[in-house]
Amino acid sequence: MNTETTSKTNEKLNGFTTEAIGDDHLFTSLDTPMKPNAFDMSNEEKKKRISILFSEIMDVMGLDLTDDSLQGTPDRVAKMYIEEIFSGLDPKNKPKMALFENKYQYNQMLVEKNITFYSNCEHHFVPIIGKAHIAYKSSGKVIGLSKLNRIVQYYAKRPQVQERLTNQIANELMSVLETEHVAVIIDAKHLCVSSRGVQDDTSTTVTTFYGGEFNDASKILELQNYINN
Repeated sequence: MNTETTSKTNEKLNGFTTEAIGDDHLFTSLDTPMKPNAFDMSNEEKKKRISILFSEIMDVMGLDLTDDSLQGTPDRVAKMYIEEIFSGLDPKNKPKMALFENKYQYNQMLVEKNITFYSNCEHHFVPIIGKAHIAYKSSGKVIGLSKLNRIVQYYAKRPQVQERLTNQIANELMSVLETEHVAVIIDAKHLCVSSRGVQDDTSTTVTTFYGGEFNDASKILELQNYINN
């Protein structure tokens, strides 16, 4: 089967072609799709391999890798992938969490809003730039405010789909805080929409998770008032 025939007979997954899944920004599972042996190779080995492969991509594109400006690019990309923008793939980078007694007896919602994050679309590997708003009601335990930011950053730093990112953050918060009273709202701009394809530079995407008491309409309204003020 030649390349042209192969491209026309994209493998189907859940009734959609792989091309349609990418263009329609669908996601196929709650967990980030990972190979069972994803961590058999060390980070240093991964960086060396990515550098070689990215050099090949640049070469295929016709770029001159002997140019002073380009010759270090493969190594820079490899380091960026492993140590920075996709560092959330490695469970060793998961933030350590410590619970504390709610000594202040604060029993209303706590809201951390406008948490800036940068992620990358898993379909085209281009940036997703957005803000996350998090709220929870204590079950008797609390965590440090910075940990809320770190949870968002950890799950954002991997190839993502916004719906999955929203649910992963919410599930982690419910697990860590030992409460179902959690809300997550994400408002993000997808460069796979604005810089390619339909090229719409004005739209953003909003996804939400409401758990426990946050399923109540009055609580949702209260939370939205906090976020919008």
